[in-house]
Amino acid sequence: MPHEPKRKQRPPLDAEALERLALFYAGRYATTKARLRSYLSRKLRERGWAGEREPGIEALVERLAGLGYVDDRAFAAGRAASLTRRGYGERRVRDSLQAAGIAAEDAAPAREQAESEAWSAALRFAERRRIGPFAEAEADRAGREKAIGAMLRAGHPPAIVRLLVNARPGGIPDSDGF
Repeated sequence: MPHEPKRKQRPPLDAEALERLALFYAGRYATTKARLRSYLSRKLRERGWAGEREPGIEALVERLAGLGYVDDRAFAAGRAASLTRRGYGERRVRDSLQAAGIAAEDAAPAREQAESEAWSAALRFAERRRIGPFAEAEADRAGREKAIGAMLRAGHPPAIVRLLVNARPGGIPDSDGF
């Protein structure tokens, strides 16, 4: 059996070390309060606690949010814009924000923005995947079903999906009502 090198045992965390970890994480990664809370909890489980009082993770997270180091609303706006630019629909944006632990009130403006850009996002997705009006040739039944599945998984509403998938190559349908 090969000899595995021993890992240096890290000392337990105290209040100062926990704050340093939180600042490092918030400075290095675009994050949410939920993700920062999860990261700090994991570090406490891994290293233990040597502080005099309870760790106070929630107070630390709220303090960093109050200072603007962690901003769930800005994170939501950035994530929604990124997903929409790549052609994903409002449902996919909503699921992503929910998975990131963003509260509904912080996610609402980003979701509304994604909803208002539903048509252009669907067009970008269809173009990228060569679906409907962007296809080289009209798809057969199996090809249409595959395209429908891809667009639905990307979070687009069924009405938009049907309209784009059934469009003839080269003929972009009107976006009436979207």
